[in-house]
Amino acid sequence: MAVSTPTHKLPADFLWGFATASFQIEGSTTVDGRGKSIWDDFSKLPGKTLDGKNGDVATDSYKLWKEDIALLTKYGIKAYRFSIAWSRIIPLGGCDDPVNAVGIKFYSDFIDALLSHGITPFVTLYHWDLPQVLHDRYGGWLNKEEIIKDYVNFAKVCFESFGDRVKHWLTINEPWCVAILGYGRGVFAPGRSSDRSRSPEGDSSTEPWIVGHHLILAHANAVKLYRESFKPIQKGQIGITLNGDWQMPYDNSPENVEAAQHALDFAIGWFADPIYLGYYPSYMREVLGNRQPVFTIEELALVKGSSDFYGMNTYTTNLARAGGDDEFQGNVDYTFTRPDGTQLGKQAHCAWLQDYPEGFRALLNYLWKRYKMPLYVTENGFAVKDENSLEQALVDTDRVNYFKGATKNLMLAIFEDGVDVRSYFPWSFLDNFEWADGYTTRFGVTYVDYETQKRYPKASASFLIQWFKDNHEQPLAIPPAPTVDRTSSTESTTTNSTDLPEVRKNVDCPAPAESAPSATKKSLSRRFIDAVFPICK
Repeated sequence: MAVSTPTHKLPADFLWGFATASFQIEGSTTVDGRGKSIWDDFSKLPGKTLDGKNGDVATDSYKLWKEDIALLTKYGIKAYRFSIAWSRIIPLGGCDDPVNAVGIKFYSDFIDALLSHGITPFVTLYHWDLPQVLHDRYGGWLNKEEIIKDYVNFAKVCFESFGDRVKHWLTINEPWCVAILGYGRGVFAPGRSSDRSRSPEGDSSTEPWIVGHHLILAHANAVKLYRESFKPIQKGQIGITLNGDWQMPYDNSPENVEAAQHALDFAIGWFADPIYLGYYPSYMREVLGNRQPVFTIEELALVKGSSDFYGMNTYTTNLARAGGDDEFQGNVDYTFTRPDGTQLGKQAHCAWLQDYPEGFRALLNYLWKRYKMPLYVTENGFAVKDENSLEQALVDTDRVNYFKGATKNLMLAIFEDGVDVRSYFPWSFLDNFEWADGYTTRFGVTYVDYETQKRYPKASASFLIQWFKDNHEQPLAIPPAPTVDRTSSTESTTTNSTDLPEVRKNVDCPAPAESAPSATKKSLSRRFIDAVFPICK
């Protein structure tokens, strides 16, 4: 039987692989000098995770990283997206605090191993694991001056330590989730909310918008540092990655068409409009009034254009109806039920996720036309219902179907619609600690037996591997990166934090750009349900 050849293939420099995040996979939270992150203690508080479990072990990838890279190599991926744990690099977090040499060495060895296997590292600097000390010292993301200074210093240490080999940087992962889930709904660390049944402190009417504003400024200041001090030599790219799902009007009525745009404004435009267009959405100002922070002229000049590309995390499509009362969703009601009573798509394990691949194509087009920047899809995935046993999980037909639809619509967006898409990173490489859901929800293309830490490829992994073999031009062979002996040992040494020397201190803390001497005077989001566990990614 003749096998049909794809008419179009993704170019050789298209990056495909899988994505993870440090706290969700690493474990080893108290060894080799790592300090606490805000998720360490938060995940141990009663009721904060669905199964009462935490990230102390996760998938044990801090210890099993060599085995993980071997599996990634077997999968034949071209790139791997992972995040660096801030408190593993600077345990106390601040710019005057010591840098942890063992943490630097761990990620340096990891990056070298990826490159030696022909895998491009795609690195996220901040994936929600703020050092606990910074939250305790000054309120973390609520304190503009201090958090920008400390975040930019952390970024600087990473650029200095890894930038000779890392050419793809993400400053912050999903700032919407940091702000809304951490400081609005109170279901993610640090868990602040006006709801006193969830948190003894916090103001959901103001804090999320303040935190979001500070996240944008931290991102922009880190990008400024990279562009001015590192990019000319290291030749890398840097940007931010935003969550946001497609919002489709419930019907063609003018009020629901408008509602869909309002939902996009609050979930995507909140961050994307300032960064790519230079202003907050007008609808946000209409709803929030003086609760929405304002950029100074100097800050706005720094923010606009502060991303080399559009980093895109997306999972589902919502039907948007006018008349909602959830401010975090732009006062728009989300539903999966069509006017005729049918469901939009296949229901996932998570209440907020259904499979509707046409929405993926629509969102790719929307972002490309609105922001006119190359798109890097940095997360996209599906949690199959009740993946409890190995036998059930390995035959993950619903996830395979999800990726069939996603990859088909990815190709249509690129080759029929002309959208400039440069990467596709399914979430996730491994089943892992899924934040407020603990380990009850599995997004991985690789099943993890949490008792033994054994990894088992699922059918979805096989599908994606074969699909990219068939649809991706093979790049020219890349010689392995030269081995550099950066330390005297090739193995990570397990040591208590107190046994580690203070390697060095950062006495030259970077200042936010606006306060530098040269400055002049001075979404759609996923279907979040307002319940204790509204999200499982």
